[in-house]
Amino acid sequence: MFGWLWRRRADLSRLQVVMYTRQGCHLCEEAWTRLKQARRRYAFVLEQIDVDGDPALAARYGEEVPVVTVNGKERFRGGVNAVLLERLLAAEARMQTTKTGE
Repeated sequence: MFGWLWRRRADLSRLQVVMYTRQGCHLCEEAWTRLKQARRRYAFVLEQIDVDGDPALAARYGEEVPVVTVNGKERFRGGVNAVLLERLLAAEARMQTTKTGE
């Protein structure tokens, strides 16, 4: 269905993806790997923030990391669902293509 996305890299450089994490979190490591793989195909901005470096973030996210936000909106908590991530990014790529007329 989305074969055209596989042939070329979608430029989602306006998309800011942030993963809140902490050291020693195996779910965070898995989520980070999944996000990096998706970034190779969709070219979004990816940032990682350790919640233990900020008491407010540690209080907010606690043991529920990883938490992933996309353009400031929380999308995943406790892990990244590969199917939902793909749907989200494919939808963003379609919207970008529609806006640019490609």
